[in-house]
Amino acid sequence: MPELKRLQAGHAPVVLAFELANRTYFAASISDRGDDFFDQFTDRYNASLAEQEAGICAFYVLVAEDSSVLGRFNLYDLEDGTARLGYRVAERVAGRGVATATVRELCRMATAMHGLRTLRAATSHDNTASQNVLAKAGFVPVGPATPADLGGKSGSWYQRDLQP
Repeated sequence: MPELKRLQAGHAPVVLAFELANRTYFAASISDRGDDFFDQFTDRYNASLAEQEAGICAFYVLVAEDSSVLGRFNLYDLEDGTARLGYRVAERVAGRGVATATVRELCRMATAMHGLRTLRAATSHDNTASQNVLAKAGFVPVGPATPADLGGKSGSWYQRDLQP
């Protein structure tokens, strides 16, 4: 059974393997991170851990029984009871409800562990899979997202008010 775990330094090799293995798949629906992301992975990873330690963000990995990463689920800009949600799942588990189930679990954790009351997520108009995940997880559209919000693509913001 996959387990949602808080990102730790020891996850770096499996997170990098996940990102590399799924790069082409991700680029089909979201902006590619570019070669710089991979060239500077260690520095970026360490900066993410520092942001997490400072309470600015909370990063999670969905880990399979074989210790591989099935997905990344992140809460950004934790402030005043609100955060932005971002996620990506491996191609090998896409379309199986993994993202929806994990986003639902993260919503529960966001309240219990981080004191959050509202989550927001943006997705491009052409990423219907992400739109479906958000809708099934209780998010509702709340307005347009700009290309600056979505790495050059237009889309919509979704929001979910969390219950304590």
